[in-house]
Amino acid sequence: RSTQNPSGQPPPREGECKKTPEGLLQRNGLGVHTSANGMTYIGSWLNDKMNGTGRLEHPSGAVYEGEFKDNMYHGAGTYTFPNGAKYIGPFNENKYV
Repeated sequence: RSTQNPSGQPPPREGECKKTPEGLLQRNGLGVHTSANGMTYIGSWLNDKMNGTGRLEHPSGAVYEGEFKDNMYHGAGTYTFPNGAKYIGPFNENKYV
């Protein structure tokens, strides 16, 4: 997916980025990422990792919506299984608490 900025040019990446001292682009702020295997993350980034609040959609139909820390489900969240069943509650490093 690509959106146009006011100059009419597509953005280099979908979201806010900054350059590291090594010259690499790193996601920070809000953005969207779709992986090669079809997972889509929409939410907050810090130091190129999912951090803060967001939504992660799996190709299986499973969805996690809530808090992330260093690419893991961490904090309050809702995990919806492909069959529609839900777990709503706290997570600690990708595990139900």
